[in-house]
Amino acid sequence: MELMASWWDGFELWIAGLPFVPQVALVLLVMVPVCRGVAWLLDRALAAVFVLLRRDVPTVEEP
Repeated sequence: MELMASWWDGFELWIAGLPFVPQVALVLLVMVPVCRGVAWLLDRALAAVFVLLRRDVPTVEEP
């Protein structure tokens, strides 16, 4: 665990030492795919919950 903490501290210092534009580019290159993946997983989980609750088919009421 100590090795990973040491590695992460070095990585964090490396990012903090970069100029602003490369920092933003690097964060966007990492965070956009991560956020998209989390959103996709949440969408799949919520769809499964709706199927379990039988709320997956929209109901149309007669006027």
